[in-house]
Amino acid sequence: MITLSLLIASFVAWFLSMLAGGGSPFILIPVISLLLGAQAVAPIITTGLLIGNAQRGLVFWDKINWQVTLWYMPGAILGAVIGCYGLTQIHAEGFQLLLGLGLLAMVIYYLWVPKESQQTVKAWYFLPVSLVNAVGSGLIGSTGPVMNPMYLNYGLEKEAMVATKALNKAILHLVKLTAYAAFGSLSQEYLAYGLVIGVGAIPANWLGKQVLAKMSAQQFRQLVLAFVAISGVAMIWQQRHFLAIWLM
Repeated sequence: MITLSLLIASFVAWFLSMLAGGGSPFILIPVISLLLGAQAVAPIITTGLLIGNAQRGLVFWDKINWQVTLWYMPGAILGAVIGCYGLTQIHAEGFQLLLGLGLLAMVIYYLWVPKESQQTVKAWYFLPVSLVNAVGSGLIGSTGPVMNPMYLNYGLEKEAMVATKALNKAILHLVKLTAYAAFGSLSQEYLAYGLVIGVGAIPANWLGKQVLAKMSAQQFRQLVLAFVAISGVAMIWQQRHFLAIWLM
């Protein structure tokens, strides 16, 4: 039952994330946590995301923006090692609350600030941002669509954004998986369940590609921002007990 549940959840998550520019972890993480416990989330989700993003990157290989990827890689590699080591030392549940608030703030900025007044994203910005993002990803398993507004402001649309982000994520999760194994956080059981998630991603990516081709750039942007906002609210709700403590 666990295997079948993960397979179905993976297919749904990867299909929806293709249309919204990412975010599959926010469907998968609660399912993994419910079925196998919170400690299993990071290594299992990392294995599944590595397979799913690698396959998605191959599907859209000719759409990848290599300049963004070259700036993304150094920060992601260093940050992933730091974050994965941190997972063995601390519990970072409260980090999700901050991340959720940050996601909502980014959506508000993108929607309310006139486009001509928004900060223009340059390729080198991906170096420091990927470092911080990778640390958070190593600590909690995934930061989901936190960098989506940045990709949009850089000028990546539809297939170009999906392709570039998928390759970047595949690199990040490969480093994370290696680090989890080195630090003793990856068991054979977790690896097997991660492979199930990866298998579910393959047909979902294929189907999602067909639907994405029929969407306009405006529809894609709207879905991306909507999913970022939903993810932010979901993160805050999951960590509401931390928010209650802070407000008391």
